[in-house]
Amino acid sequence: MITLEFLITALVVVLIPGTGVIYTVSCGLFLGARAAVAAAIGCTVGIVPALVATILGLAVIFHTSAVAFQVVKYAGVAYLLYMAWCMWRSSQSLSIQEGENQGLVSTAIRGFLLNILNPKLSIFFLAFIPQFVPAQAPEPTLNMLVLGGVFMLMTFIVFVIYGFLAHSVRTYLANSERVSKYIQRVFSGSFALLGLKLALTDRQ
Repeated sequence: MITLEFLITALVVVLIPGTGVIYTVSCGLFLGARAAVAAAIGCTVGIVPALVATILGLAVIFHTSAVAFQVVKYAGVAYLLYMAWCMWRSSQSLSIQEGENQGLVSTAIRGFLLNILNPKLSIFFLAFIPQFVPAQAPEPTLNMLVLGGVFMLMTFIVFVIYGFLAHSVRTYLANSERVSKYIQRVFSGSFALLGLKLALTDRQ
């Protein structure tokens, strides 16, 4: 059921920096290791709706209905721009203690929203998961659940690694307000660009 081809393909997909990776890395830099884990959890759980939609066939709606796709897409664009604005507005220097044990739930919720407001995710699963389910599989639904679960596990592990790597360099940035402001601007711009990219995508 779980082939080497699936594992390699899924790993490549997960490793490609996207919205979730950028968010997790920013949390690792500015909020600490625990926040990075919370962000990774939120982003991973945010995959569940897309996986369920794929299994139930609901993802077809996003692929065939322009209205449904556009509503979810622009909600996602608005949220990404909101994240960009919040990061741009935050200009204080880094603090090793700040945010380490605070707001973990809200951090996870933000990661969750980033994924569920991305309609391309459900379409991705609709195209990706079925390719690795044998045509003669006695229980295709179970197969898709297992493959989706493995993909989510890989996502969580890779995101945590990204977050911890970001946290590992946090000490070197904590005493430089200029550097921390510059990094915040970079992440703010990244969220804005991701929002623009999402706004320009279509259902294909």
